[in-house]
Amino acid sequence: MLALPAMSAEDLRAALASCGPVAPRWVECAFGDFSAVARGKRVHPADFVGMKGCRAPSVVLGLTLTSGEPDTVFGPLLPATYDDMHLVPDLSTLAPRPGRAGEVTVICEPSGSLPTEHGPIDAAQFSPRAALRRAVAQLAAQGLQATVAPELELFLLERDATGRPQAARPHAQAPVRERCCDVLSLERLSHFEPYFDELYAACDTLGIPVNGHAHESALAQYEVNFRPGPPVAQADAVWRFKRLAREIAARHGFLASFAPKPFLDEPGTGMHWHLSLQRTDAAGEWPHVFAQPSGEDSPALGHFVAGIQRHAAAAMAFFAPSDMAWERIALSNASPTHATWGQEGRDLALRIPASGPTSRRVENRLPGGDANPYLLLAATLGAGAWGLRTAPAPIAGRAEALALPRSLPEALAALADDVLLRDVLGAPLVDLFCAVKHHEHAQRAALADPRTDWDLTHLLELA
Repeated sequence: MLALPAMSAEDLRAALASCGPVAPRWVECAFGDFSAVARGKRVHPADFVGMKGCRAPSVVLGLTLTSGEPDTVFGPLLPATYDDMHLVPDLSTLAPRPGRAGEVTVICEPSGSLPTEHGPIDAAQFSPRAALRRAVAQLAAQGLQATVAPELELFLLERDATGRPQAARPHAQAPVRERCCDVLSLERLSHFEPYFDELYAACDTLGIPVNGHAHESALAQYEVNFRPGPPVAQADAVWRFKRLAREIAARHGFLASFAPKPFLDEPGTGMHWHLSLQRTDAAGEWPHVFAQPSGEDSPALGHFVAGIQRHAAAAMAFFAPSDMAWERIALSNASPTHATWGQEGRDLALRIPASGPTSRRVENRLPGGDANPYLLLAATLGAGAWGLRTAPAPIAGRAEALALPRSLPEALAALADDVLLRDVLGAPLVDLFCAVKHHEHAQRAALADPRTDWDLTHLLELA
């Protein structure tokens, strides 16, 4: 597992000083768990420098979405004594915290030896962000780099008297509420301009490359587009964006939700990713991997697609990590049930958008809004890179070999058995992820009304 670069106290002091003319009073050390919930601490700058980050209990690595602590996790996979770990900051992500004068935020990764029943293990093995950096490094070893761009859908909602979601009003006193889906409605966008203005200003502060938004094809649903960039930075951007969207919505009196299927009779929430590859050793030659200079698709594009197809069943555990996510697939007008590929069609899992040779790309349309951006990108790039190494042919149509799992337990079983993804992400991470998600599924299934008591109680606000 790749470690973040070592830092001196002088490095940390210089980084804090670079954040503005006034020294910060607080440093927020943040990292994302498997559900992409932001965990961490706010510490004094002197402690941040002295500890070269901060310390946190390892219990947060194995928490479920409801903050449960499964027996299958604590003891076998993580220490039951909740030993501390080190949160190591990535100083390239240090920035002022939007709306908080005198406070900065930095993305961290866990590190440090943890005791388990099977011997000590480094906390870094459980880091989604470190797993993505490892997948990027494996690409680099093949002389390649990736450029990715996400499209992220979200709902703006309120709860009615029974706790069920409904379209949000722009503010508490507003007389308007969307009653039916207004696809691409500029008027609906204008109602929420103060919210998006504040959200975009916060994005500018954190360097999140948002590129515009529109009303999507479901009631109260919007899509935000991002400019292309490198994988780790883009995953950081999506992770930070989701948190900002929720926090700012709360200040405006409504919910921003990335839950994959808040309304059973409306389209669900997707998180689509456009991916292209470039050669890092082209030395003045044509660097674009997926197309020929003349405009035709390259053989490498097909091999990359074929690699994702071969491992899509296992990767679905990351693309659809909740039971509600499988409702998005089962009750869908555009969520694929097979790992199909081709040109343009929105019902394809792996779509090749119309584009010129320098922007030829693959769009992965399988992930839902509750997917962890680090894990889904690591799985996608790892599988695609395997396709480039082994050169399989892509499978056309809806062959049985392309059928995807139909439930979260099926996807977790496929992931547990997938040798490649266990290597790309690390067996400890895969085992812990499967244990946490199996526990969540069982806990939800035991409820009298799983959708109300689990999905709409927890996932609606935390996805």
